[in-house]
Amino acid sequence: MTSTVTTTEPAGRARTIQSVDRAAALLKAIADSAQPPTVIELDTMTGLNRSTAWRLLSTLDAHGLVERDPVSQRYSVGYAILRIAASGEHDAIVRRARPVLEELALDTGEAVNLALAKGLHLVYVDQVDPPQILAPNWLGRHVPLHATSSGKAFLASLEPGERDGLLAEPLQRFTKRTITDRRLLENELDAARHDGYAISVGELEDSLYGASAPVLSEQGRPLAVVSVWGPDRRVPEARLPGIGELTVAAAARIRELLR
Repeated sequence: MTSTVTTTEPAGRARTIQSVDRAAALLKAIADSAQPPTVIELDTMTGLNRSTAWRLLSTLDAHGLVERDPVSQRYSVGYAILRIAASGEHDAIVRRARPVLEELALDTGEAVNLALAKGLHLVYVDQVDPPQILAPNWLGRHVPLHATSSGKAFLASLEPGERDGLLAEPLQRFTKRTITDRRLLENELDAARHDGYAISVGELEDSLYGASAPVLSEQGRPLAVVSVWGPDRRVPEARLPGIGELTVAAAARIRELLR
């Protein structure tokens, strides 16, 4: 059986597969919407008839590329999209975010990291140290999601089912302050959603404190996480709310740069 192709592209352009074109149009429409659209709204946005849109959306849903809310019947970009995007090169986002990270490091006087989702992990992909501060290099390291501010900021931006898929049971203890109770962790994530940032107080290493904020898509999906961290003698718990607000502002600036 041969694939159907469309020749709607101008002469000289490569011919494309119609069904893939239509699926891509649906994905782009969902990603560009200010709020998750319904199938009727997607029909209008893409020009597809409803039966075709339903079939394509069902296929995309089966692969985790879109998600349909069972109550509102609205569609959002699926978690698999983050996994696909994270498997590619991260140089572009690092280049755009770097000036913001550098300014944040100067404003706080502490090390700043940018983390991205890589498969089922969150990985540090850039680090900026302020002048005259020698900080451990976290580049390339996986982030323990429940024991770091960056991990908690990431988890707080996900749906409960997605969190369940990412958190192993039992939760590993790193220090006496590591949160290993899921109920207590969910309380922390609720606070992070309310405040816009998450904190960690000696939960991965006894003397390591930090605050992090997610860089969110239009649909509220986590694209990256901005973190500020340092030893407790320089970053006592009393400083964390102020640092947290700075990470929120930096994350918002990076979001604008990625549009």
